[in-house]
This record gives sequence, structure tokens and C-alpha cells, in this order.
Amino acid sequence: MSKPEPAARMAEVARRVLDGDRRALSRAITLVESGRADHRAEAAALLDAVRTSGREALRIGLSGTPGVGKSTFIEAFGTMLTGQGLKVAVLAVDPSSARSGGSILGDKTRMGRLSRDPNAFIRPSPSQTHLGGVARRTREAVALCEAAGFDVVLIETVGVGQSETVVAEMSDLFLLLMAPAGGDELQGVKRGIMEIADMIVVNKADGDLKATATRTCADYAGALRLLRKRPQDPPGYPKAIMVSAIEESGLAAAWDDMQGLIAWRRDHGHWAARRQAQARHWFEEEVRQGLLARLTADPEARSRMAALGTAVAHGEAEPAQAAEEMLAWLKG
Repeated sequence: MSKPEPAARMAEVARRVLDGDRRALSRAITLVESGRADHRAEAAALLDAVRTSGREALRIGLSGTPGVGKSTFIEAFGTMLTGQGLKVAVLAVDPSSARSGGSILGDKTRMGRLSRDPNAFIRPSPSQTHLGGVARRTREAVALCEAAGFDVVLIETVGVGQSETVVAEMSDLFLLLMAPAGGDELQGVKRGIMEIADMIVVNKADGDLKATATRTCADYAGALRLLRKRPQDPPGYPKAIMVSAIEESGLAAAWDDMQGLIAWRRDHGHWAARRQAQARHWFEEEVRQGLLARLTADPEARSRMAALGTAVAHGEAEPAQAAEEMLAWLKG
């Protein structure tokens, strides 16, 4: 018996994803994460099939340095949301093994309670060393989760390199999780990260750290007031808040703040404008990545790049000059 045509297979997978089939969703995400040419063609057909569902989820990006308690926060926050009847998907981008490319942290093992919740879906993905730790196909995985009927999609990054900027380009809200610390820690936070954060969440505000967390939160709030007000924010945003993921305190207030910000942006047209700008950004990014892929796939181009790279390394050509030569060759 012959296999169904790819279009027919993808139509069936799309139907099952739209029906909320978890197994089909997992397989669909595996497909969009693949770099094989035949899989990319099938993934494009699948994404086109689910695109017309019209379903939208609130996309929340989270980042923070290792040890700040991201997994604990996500589990407590996600469990609170599912307790309100919401369906929550977690896309946790793990650092990749440089040797095998596989995930090395395994968020399901660190979110045992949430992983057993019938209204939650957790998907750890290897970063594949791409874009500072955010998997290139995470955006497509978000679209699949939306099509599957999830109300909130949490995108956790490894919190290093460019990952904060990249996740901000695929989320509606970007949260920066911080631990209670002194003024030296505040000095080490880069202005760029502060400027893209919608909320700074000071975690671990409990026990002996509660007083320190209060001072830290006040420091961040003061720093945010010094930044230029953004047109997409109402008065009081971006803001700094305190939570304790272990004690599960402050989570409801944080959720209220998030909903208030999103409602304001919807009412003032910023929600739609942000989604449109993000779609354009990812279109341009796909073009750039496609061009780079073609460049590395062509043997003559690889040979010319290697020769020019050697010349630059030996001081026989300036980098800018060699780049112009390569671009001129590509133009024909």
C-alpha cells in the first residue's frame, strides 16, 4: 500500500494538531525543527495548513541568568494559570551538546508537577548553537502551539548572548528574571536588556532574601524610570516586581500586571503593530539564513570563501576588501 502524498499527510497532521492532539503536536514540532530539505517542505505545508485557524495565544518570553530560578518560576506560574482553566505551553530552549546537538538540561525533569498537568505541554528543544541559544524554529513551534489551542505560550531562553533580543522578537511580553542582589549586580545589567524588558521580575523574595529582594526591586524600578518612556507602554511600565516562586507569592499580581499591559496595547493598536513588525522581521531573517545556506552549499562559493579567509588571516587582504570581492563574485 503506497504512502499518502506529502500534502495529504500534512493535512491530516494539521487536522490532528487543530484538534489538540498532543502526540501530533510533538511530532509537528519535531518536523519544523528538522533541517532536512524534504522536512522543511513538509513543515511549510503544515504551517500553511494551520495558519488559517485564527487562534492566538499570549506569547511570554522569559530570560535570566542561570540560577535565578526560571524553571521554578515557570512551573509555579504555569500551574497557577492552568488552575484558572488556561492551557499553557512551555517551549524551553536548552543549551545544545556541542558533540551530539541534543538538549543537556531536560526541563521536564525540573518541572515535574507542571509536566503532569493535563492542561500543560512542555517541549524542551536544543538551541542548536543558533542565535545565542534560541532555536531558529522556536517561532514555528509557537505557531503550532497556538493552532493547538493553547492560551499562553511561555518561551524560556538560556539567558546568554543574543537570546534575550531574539526571544523579544517572537513574544508579546518579555520578562527578565533577576535574583536578589546588591548594587554591583545592577551595574552589570546591560542597558539594552533593560530597554527590551517589559517587566523585571525579582524572584526568590522569601525568607532571609526578602529584604534584599525589596531593595533590589526598588533599584531596578529606579533604573527603569531613568530610561526613555516607550510609546508602546502605558504609565508605570516597564516595571519591576517581586515574586517568590517557591512560596508562590506575587504570581497573581504579576499576571494581573501582564494582562493590564496587554489590554492597553490592544486598545491602542500596539499589539497588532508588534505582531506585524515581528512577522516582517522573521521573513527577512529567513531570507538571510536561506542566502547563507546557499552560500555554504555551493562548492565553488565555499572554496572562494576559504581562499579569501586565508588571505585575510595572513594579512594579505583587509576584511572589508575581501568581503566586497566575495559579494561582487556572488553578483556575477
